[in-house]
Amino acid sequence: MFKFKKDKYSNNRGGNSTLLKISCQYCGTHICFYQKDGPGELRRMYCDRIIYPKELVEDVKVANFNELKPLKCKGCNRIIAMPMIYEKEKRFALRLFVGAVKKQKTTIKEFEN
Repeated sequence: MFKFKKDKYSNNRGGNSTLLKISCQYCGTHICFYQKDGPGELRRMYCDRIIYPKELVEDVKVANFNELKPLKCKGCNRIIAMPMIYEKEKRFALRLFVGAVKKQKTTIKEFEN
């Protein structure tokens, strides 16, 4: 059963979290489910907030920044995000290219099905 992560990062952003379904803007292939904390645009995805699929979650659970790879769409093979370290919080993230993904709010019920 899925539960939103509640930690200092979500608290710093007001404690409001949204579950997003992320898809490729070009071909529509589903990329992942992501927990977005706080308001504002989605410019980067923090690696510790990517929820599904398990292969991607495992790929971004790395101890070394040099092990992070660009995020590619499995449908059209385009690079949609590049690895980065968000300096303000010293967190691994994937910086999304502008217009590379579609974001759709979803529910925990839809995610679990």
